[in-house]
Amino acid sequence: MKRKKLPFSKEQINIITENYPTPFHIYEEKGMVEYAEKFNNAFSWNQGFKEYYAIKAAPNPYLMKILRNLDFGIDCSSLTELVFAEKMGMSGAEIMFTSNDTTAAEFQKAIELGAIINLDDISHIDFLEKQAGLPELVCFRYNPGALKDGNIIIGNPEDSKYGFTREQLFDGYKILKEKGVKRFGIHTMVASNELDPDYFVETAEIIFELIAELSEKLDISFEFANLGGGIGIPYKSEHKQVDLEYMSKGIKNLYNKIITGNGLKPLKLFFESGRAITGPFGYLVSTVLHIKETYKKYIGLDASMHNLMRPALYGAYHHITVLGKEGKDCNQLYDVTGSLCENNDKFAINRLLPETKPGDLVVIHDAGAHGHSMGFNYNGKLRSAELLLRKNGEVVQIRRAETIEDHFATLDFNALPDFEV
Repeated sequence: MKRKKLPFSKEQINIITENYPTPFHIYEEKGMVEYAEKFNNAFSWNQGFKEYYAIKAAPNPYLMKILRNLDFGIDCSSLTELVFAEKMGMSGAEIMFTSNDTTAAEFQKAIELGAIINLDDISHIDFLEKQAGLPELVCFRYNPGALKDGNIIIGNPEDSKYGFTREQLFDGYKILKEKGVKRFGIHTMVASNELDPDYFVETAEIIFELIAELSEKLDISFEFANLGGGIGIPYKSEHKQVDLEYMSKGIKNLYNKIITGNGLKPLKLFFESGRAITGPFGYLVSTVLHIKETYKKYIGLDASMHNLMRPALYGAYHHITVLGKEGKDCNQLYDVTGSLCENNDKFAINRLLPETKPGDLVVIHDAGAHGHSMGFNYNGKLRSAELLLRKNGEVVQIRRAETIEDHFATLDFNALPDFEV
């Protein structure tokens, strides 16, 4: 099997572990920045283009500061994520707020920050108006139903809990217009980890044609189209990275044909990619604790699915490198496991790897999105540290590991003696 490259060596990781014990997540700044710049450059033809980094992918302020320096905005979906943006000093059009089953407090915070609010349901118009008031700019999330296919991660659009139907869009924008709203946006997000660039071109075509029809029939104009996220990454070595230039060229041709060609006002294009921005540039580093042989061979790590749950949740593939053994034959069949009391606590099943021994360092690739952020504390497991490999080779801690004291902080053991049973 073709090997995936690493931005660090075994010797470097050995030095890092002297100060930061495994398991930990480590992100590569250089790769992340280069990809982010490539994304911006691909859509430089569109005046007002903006990528709103989906903070759910890797909610770390140090990573967000790097991306904000590249003119990225932030895509939020909860009150905590809005407060995260606030703590970063972000406000107004830097924030896109897309949520579902939204609370009054979340809408109120979004209004307070001046965020662009993207409504998930037609009933949320009245709810937002009553709880926080309607802002001057409102966006709706469109669910294209049978027009688009989904996948195992996000589901089929017709079965999805997200978004407006086509008919509801016409009713919703009409209601907004009658209520005095004059600025409009539209959004869709129907793919997750999609590697076919034509998929996103097709999505743009659906949205552009819809904008043209809505504009004509309702006599309104749109300021932006948020084409969502979902750009995939090559988890497997044989996969190819999405060709951003090809995708952008296809979208530009459709823009010129449908938006410009129909005499519509210039339209800003937004994306809300998360996985593609940080995913390939994050790694989970772990130490082999045990090698077990029963009916199968098992590599037991000091990391568990609380550090990276995608393999257990989706059966997702993550490439694994045994540091220092990159040139060895992958001739041993293993399940790579953690220590949780759950049999699906496995990073890989029937994976061919070089012969592995206790003490070996293992790197799980492409863990920079939906890795640490999806962590949890089952079995009392503690969340690991996050480190950043800077462009100059320096390694800095950007989140310390949780402690046992952190874990028990929300429990009042002092009151326990007075609790009668």
